[in-house]
Amino acid sequence: MAASTEILKFLDDYLDARSIDDYCPNGLQVEGRKKIRRIVTGVTACQRLIDRAAELGADAVLVHHGLFWKGDDMRLVSMKRKRVGALISSDMNLFAYHLPLDMHPETGNNACLARALGMVPDDGAELHGRIIAPVGNLREPCSADELAARIYDVLGYKPRLERGGCDTITRVGLCSGAGQEFLTAAAQKGAEAFITGEVSEQTVHEARELGINFFAAGHHATETLGVKALGELLSREFSVQAININIDNWA
Repeated sequence: MAASTEILKFLDDYLDARSIDDYCPNGLQVEGRKKIRRIVTGVTACQRLIDRAAELGADAVLVHHGLFWKGDDMRLVSMKRKRVGALISSDMNLFAYHLPLDMHPETGNNACLARALGMVPDDGAELHGRIIAPVGNLREPCSADELAARIYDVLGYKPRLERGGCDTITRVGLCSGAGQEFLTAAAQKGAEAFITGEVSEQTVHEARELGINFFAAGHHATETLGVKALGELLSREFSVQAININIDNWA
């Protein structure tokens, strides 16, 4: 068991959360009980995840996508009221880390995905002075179809593939979630393939014209690895139980 304040301080410091200008408040979003022995991790603080955490007797929920975003309606009504109400009635803490978790060089979404796919980052596009869209060589070059199969094996999600370049892929760029805006930067850094979660209408044209293979592997799917790794780290640092729950999401 550990104090919630200890876990919060560790997460803030480890992820260097205060140094990043984000679209949301990172850290503790809803305060719960002071002592934590069980943490449920997941991508998004949706109702199903919160309810499942409560059923498991969790003391805290740790997510990548929290409840509060810039530009949102600040009133606690409708879905937000139900989610917050469920957290409070169960006395559960809610910790959320967005960009700090995307960018972390060890347990970040992009670092975990690169490692799982056999990619060794050596460059990348930056945001707020940190690499957010790494680029690097694969340990084992492969075809576009073979890379699609690797992605499926790692994420359990069949990616959408736009064949825009050569079929032997050595150098790859990636950015989890809605990272399609970094496609051009990856191509400029020599990537023959780019992997992200979402695809915009213009992205397909850009991939074709840049001559780069583009993989849309699901916003949710590409962001499952970081928060799971972060929960496992907390279990080692504080001897708390971390349970990862993947709420099905095809988007």
